[in-house]
Amino acid sequence: MTSLLELENSGEFIARHIGINAADETLMLDVIGSSSRRDLIDGIVPRAIARSTPMDLPAPVTEAAALAELRAIANKNQVFKSFIGQGYYGTHTPGVILRNILENPAWYTAYTPYQAEISQGRMEALINFQTMVCDLTGMPIANASMLDEATAAAEAMTLAKRSVKSKSHVFIVAGDCHPQTIEVIQTRAKPLGIEVKVSTALETLPQLMASGDFFGVLAQYPATNGAVHDLRPLVGVAHASGAAVCVAADLLALTLLVPPGEWDADIVIGTTQRFGVAMGNGGPHAAYMACRDAFKRSLPGRLVGVSVDAHGNPAYRLALQTREQHIRREKATSNICTAQVLPAVLASMYAVYHGPQGLTRIAQRVARFTAILARGLQQMGYTLTNEHAFDSITVKTDDASDLIATRARKASANLRFRLVNHLGISLDETTTRGDIEMLWSFFVKPGEPMPRLGELEDSVDSLIPAELRRNSAFLTHPVFNTHHSETGMLRYIRALSDKDLALDRSMIPLGSCTMKLNATSEMAPVTWPEFANIHPFSPPEQRLGYAELDVQLREWLCQATGYAGISLQPNAGSQGEYAGLLAIKAYFDDHGQGQRNVCLIPSSAHGTNPASAQMAGLKVVVTACDANGNVDMADLHAKCEEHSQDLAVVMITYPSTHGVFETQVKELCAMVHSHGGRVYVDGANMNALVGVAAPGEFGGDVSHLNLHKTFCIPHGGGGPGVGPVCVVEDLIPYLPGHATVGDTHHGIGAISAAPLGNASVLPISWMYCRMMGAEGLKHATEAAILAANYISTKLAPHYPTLYASANGHVAHECILDLRPIKDSCGVTAEDVAKRLADYGFHAPTLSFPVPGTLMVEPTESETLAELDRFIFAMVAIRDEIRQIESGAWPQDNNPLKHAPHTAASLMAAEWDRPYAREVGAFPLASLKQAKYWPPVGRVDNVFGDRNLFCSCVPVADYA
Repeated sequence: MTSLLELENSGEFIARHIGINAADETLMLDVIGSSSRRDLIDGIVPRAIARSTPMDLPAPVTEAAALAELRAIANKNQVFKSFIGQGYYGTHTPGVILRNILENPAWYTAYTPYQAEISQGRMEALINFQTMVCDLTGMPIANASMLDEATAAAEAMTLAKRSVKSKSHVFIVAGDCHPQTIEVIQTRAKPLGIEVKVSTALETLPQLMASGDFFGVLAQYPATNGAVHDLRPLVGVAHASGAAVCVAADLLALTLLVPPGEWDADIVIGTTQRFGVAMGNGGPHAAYMACRDAFKRSLPGRLVGVSVDAHGNPAYRLALQTREQHIRREKATSNICTAQVLPAVLASMYAVYHGPQGLTRIAQRVARFTAILARGLQQMGYTLTNEHAFDSITVKTDDASDLIATRARKASANLRFRLVNHLGISLDETTTRGDIEMLWSFFVKPGEPMPRLGELEDSVDSLIPAELRRNSAFLTHPVFNTHHSETGMLRYIRALSDKDLALDRSMIPLGSCTMKLNATSEMAPVTWPEFANIHPFSPPEQRLGYAELDVQLREWLCQATGYAGISLQPNAGSQGEYAGLLAIKAYFDDHGQGQRNVCLIPSSAHGTNPASAQMAGLKVVVTACDANGNVDMADLHAKCEEHSQDLAVVMITYPSTHGVFETQVKELCAMVHSHGGRVYVDGANMNALVGVAAPGEFGGDVSHLNLHKTFCIPHGGGGPGVGPVCVVEDLIPYLPGHATVGDTHHGIGAISAAPLGNASVLPISWMYCRMMGAEGLKHATEAAILAANYISTKLAPHYPTLYASANGHVAHECILDLRPIKDSCGVTAEDVAKRLADYGFHAPTLSFPVPGTLMVEPTESETLAELDRFIFAMVAIRDEIRQIESGAWPQDNNPLKHAPHTAASLMAAEWDRPYAREVGAFPLASLKQAKYWPPVGRVDNVFGDRNLFCSCVPVADYA
């Protein structure tokens, strides 16, 4: 093994990613009582599952070399001017937003805002997002946010099913919705027993609706072919049948079109991609969902609401559905865990920057250019299939489609093939006058003149029908009408980020979430034009770089997991779970064992497990855990026997959710296989396995990975994520396909809108693997385990670790048991979590998987100094608790109950607390040199749910 000292001296990336140096390691091992790192790992990872051969990965290279190698791959992509549309458009990301949000670790390294008091900045940005969506759609409530437009449409279908009076199992979809949306809906509907009926065109929708046998209908506004239909007549018919009307609406178009909320639509979904977020070969982009008020308590995903803090001031917090899959489990309305927060923030800031007038100008320009383009084509003798349009038209080309498309490609432009003898053209914010003339040149017939742009500009209005033109105001809140200068926008962005705690300020010790270094060299390629400006449905020869990246990353991840095949399409860990379970179900259906529908899940599992199983049409049966947090093998055996003929899969997390390597995992896998079932190994804790053990080798059939955990894609305040699904050989045919790009050989269809999911963030994980190599990745795993055991050992005299192996060790995280403290003096785990903010720390994972505990995961990236700083803070808080236990401070009036302390509360004229103001502000002397000030006091969650308010706060409320 290469020594850490040698790695440090080599100048390679590995020593910069791993925060613990050789001297630190020696000290930490001495504290734990292990003679070497090898000795420690051998005593933690069961020898029965330890890898016998190392991963076969390329030798690690420097940051500069990796960037050069990736640049060569990126250059194999061809950046054409895209006129394809179909839900993906060119857009300009304002430089102030690009540099200060997308490229700013204060924003991209933040975590999901479960700790409201230290997340006020990103939640204000998300409140702006929700307000933007509500205003543009005309709906009363919206979430923040969804994974992509197609999955949002699938979620709209299931929201409609559980919200309307109709008992039908039929969902009707207009045939001129985006094809990828239709495919994802069909994939989602099948295991749920929903019949999807697709009309041939909007005109045939009334025929399908005439019987009244449907619970919902979805239409696109404008349609995928560009047509702007008047959908209002559909609403009365649907509501008379007790069904819901779902609309997939383009937000930019809604600045000019009558919004669906004004004609009584029930659910509105779509993407915010064209609000300043690059196409990125399909993602990540924040989708949105808005609905009528009566549906709000069933709305999937995350919802940011407004409450009050302990001082009566407005404060943001996650409302209603916060981690609802962990609470409701198999009864959850959705399995969504990762959202698309960072892209949602970008989109909301785009609206803040441009304001209502700026957005309207952009939309009017697109609409005018579309009308001019259409008139010119008509002058050249072409027929358009759509009389009305916003940004897209479909042109009847007879037999000239190939010739016209060839001309376009020679000019580095892409048109969209629609039906036979038809081509589609979509314009966007980036379209210029020169583009219009270039487009005409593709269609001009020999010997005929080109239209004159100048002659048409003054005579052509938009093609939006008069009866559908918007008259209502939108984005009237001051936040959308204030920050239009670059100076003002820069300061607004900075003001919000100053309210938050992200990884750029301090360690974020969240168990199960793996908040590790997201190196700048890994992040840089995301905004390269060769990755950012690629349309996901451009011709394959233009995406050769992405194809090579896909192949290489899948090969490396197969080496890390021990599996035979992987799909990178799932755009969240929950999507990977869902895809893996669908693959297992499809396999059994294909092999005459369709009756296998039972999914056994230990009671300790992540809540997304049962939620995903329910979505895949499986019946969840919970199995017990023993007193040490391990799967109860006797109960599992009994359940396998009971359900032997119907057993489909057992879902486990390894190491366990309790942070322990269970010693009988191979026996567990063998037991399940003996009953004909498959084993799903949740990859949430893969940061404890890479290089030391592989699920595909010790008995797993399927796993998902969280590239936003183990493989360095940043959490972005709650997304984006990537959740690849990994399978053994015989399940490869059942990985997700994508008919929209002709990939129909796979068994379960598309689960995400784009074939490669959140493709533009995959270079991050590629860079990480390339710079670390096999030995570096293994070392990272071992360093993470070392750090967790160091913290567990150092804190043992103050907070016992709830679960450990027989020798007292943990995996890569440890659960600190605070329940005895609550019994002794009334201090809760939540009190400790809030007090940590005064010490400048994000709290560990609170009350999961065990109520009244804190789950700590330090990762391999933290330095010993930062680990010790966290330990000092936790010990100091325990000393404060002893003051309460001794009676020196009352149980209801002490620094923990009043935490976190805002500067304003500490400067109040009156101070009726039994501790000094300085104790509240500076519990450690070092904080006087560098202090994070929480912007609000403890947030009242109950008040927020009882008084649900989910849009921008009136300025007067802050007076």
